[in-house]
Amino acid sequence: MRLLQRLKRGMNSQKSRPQGHSNYAYTTARVRAMKSKLLPRETYPRLMNMQIAEITRFIQEVEYKEDVDQLARLYEGVDLIEHSLNRNLAVTFTKLLSISEGELNFLISEYLKKYDIWNIKTILRGKHCNASTDDILEAVVTAGRLTYTFTSELAAKSTYEDVIAALSTTEYYPILKDYNGTNLSEIENRLDKKYYYDLFQAIGNPKSKDRKLFSKFIRTDIDLKNLVTLFRLKKYGITDPSTADLLIEGGLKLNIKQMEKMLSLSFEDFLVELENTPYWEEISDCCGSKMDSLIYVETRLKKLRLKSAESFSHVYPLSIVPIMDYILSKENEVSNLRMIIRGKAVGLSDEEIKNQLVI
Repeated sequence: MRLLQRLKRGMNSQKSRPQGHSNYAYTTARVRAMKSKLLPRETYPRLMNMQIAEITRFIQEVEYKEDVDQLARLYEGVDLIEHSLNRNLAVTFTKLLSISEGELNFLISEYLKKYDIWNIKTILRGKHCNASTDDILEAVVTAGRLTYTFTSELAAKSTYEDVIAALSTTEYYPILKDYNGTNLSEIENRLDKKYYYDLFQAIGNPKSKDRKLFSKFIRTDIDLKNLVTLFRLKKYGITDPSTADLLIEGGLKLNIKQMEKMLSLSFEDFLVELENTPYWEEISDCCGSKMDSLIYVETRLKKLRLKSAESFSHVYPLSIVPIMDYILSKENEVSNLRMIIRGKAVGLSDEEIKNQLVI
C-alpha cells in the first residue's frame, strides 16, 4: 500500500499527541528574534578572505562564542570549529523544544528526529570504515531525542553489533536488527522512509490551513530529496529498476510512477523528462548533458528548499512553518561555515568553495 494511502486513514492511525495549549504566538516571536541573529549574506565573502585562525576568532564574536569557549580546551583549529558548529545546532534546536508547548512541541520534536537517524547512520558508517570515536563524534548533532551522552557511548562501541544492541529498546531497532555489515545502504533507506512515515503520522490528516501548509512543506522536501537521488543515479548511468526503492513516497509534485519512468532513462533523456516538471525552471540553467559535476544542481536544489520554506512561512506566520524556515536557515548557516572551513583546510580555491555555498 502506498505511503500516503496509509497516512490518510485518519486519526486512528496517528500517534498519540500531547493535549494542551500550543504557544504559537510566543514561539514564533522568539524564532523571529533568533532568525534575526543569523549571519547576513555579505558575511560569507568576508570569511572567504580570512585564514582559519581568523574565522575561529570571528565565530567567537558571534552566536558561537559559548560553544567555542566550552570546547577550546579539547579541540583546536578546524576540529574546534566543527565541534562548535555541531554543538550550537544541538543547543539551538533543544531551545526550540524548551520554549514550545503542546502539539507544537510534539511536531517540532518529530521533525528533529531526523538528527537521531543521521547520528545512527553516521555511527554505523564509522564502524564500517573503522573510524575513530573522535572522528565519528565530529559529525554527530544531538538535536533529536537521543542524548549526547548516549550517542557518545554508541560512537565508542567496538562493533556495529554492539551499537545495534545498545539501540534495542528504541523505535529504530526493528530496522537495525536486519543490518548484517554489508547492507548499510538498504538500512539507511529504510530509516529515511520510517522518518517520513512517522512525520506524516504526526501531522495526521491535515484539515487546518497551517497543518496543510506543514504537510506541503514536508512533501516539497521529499520531492527535492528524490531529485538529488535521481540526479546521482542518472549521472552514474544507473538504470536498474530496483533502485526505485531508494525513492521516498509522499512528494508534492513528483509521483512514484513518474520517477520510476525516469529511472530507466539515459541521463540526457532524464533531463528532457525533467523539463515537464515544476522544478525545471529553477535548475535548467545549471543542467546539461555534459555536466562534469552535480555540485551546481545540488546547490541550486538546496537554495530552492530554503526559498520554498521562506515563502511558506509568510503564508501563515502563526504556525509551525516559520519555525521550520528558521531550522533550515540555521542548518544552512552551519553548512556554509563548515564548507568554508573545510574548503580552506584542504586547499580548495575560493571559486570552488563559493560554488558550494547556499547564499
